[in-house]
Amino acid sequence: MASTEEVKTDTESGKEAPPPQPVLPSTATSWFKVDVVLRVLLFASTVTSLVVLVTSKQSISGRKFGLPPGSKVQIKFNNSPSFIYFLVALAVAGLYSIVTTLASISVTRKPQYSTKFLLHFVFWDVLILGILASAVGTAGGVAYVGLKGNDDVQWKKVCNNFDKFCRHIGASLAVSLCASVLLIFLIWLNVNSLHKKIPK
Repeated sequence: MASTEEVKTDTESGKEAPPPQPVLPSTATSWFKVDVVLRVLLFASTVTSLVVLVTSKQSISGRKFGLPPGSKVQIKFNNSPSFIYFLVALAVAGLYSIVTTLASISVTRKPQYSTKFLLHFVFWDVLILGILASAVGTAGGVAYVGLKGNDDVQWKKVCNNFDKFCRHIGASLAVSLCASVLLIFLIWLNVNSLHKKIPK
């Protein structure tokens, strides 16, 4: 019986027949379907967090701060470099989720590249998780000071006056934490898929 690795030739033309295309197993197809769903959820969470962050602004009367009557004090997300960094990280993660969703869909059509894609996904997912997690931590630290203040260094809390602004920031941080968890699941999924491809 001939081995499957032997080169098959066309008896009529004498030319080598192209090697058969590998078929993606049904379990691997299921993995990539889950991968696509998680990446769509990642996109939804980053965009939601981004929109909530951008709309976080509030104006109050300046009389609370001893300013002349009729004056206004406004606070916006771009008053803090930490929130700007948070915004950029969310934008990068959102764009990344679009690109990798399309790439993951293409793997189901070209299964021969599945291992290479999985390896790249793991590397890039870890990088994006690091960026997003650092931005969430940075913005969360500033938000906590705004909520509680710090008597030791005379940083006063502002959320007692700018309550709407702080609610927006808190909601944005909560949704971005969900995005970070989704990235952790994606990393686990892809590492597990790579592990199953290792010959026993």
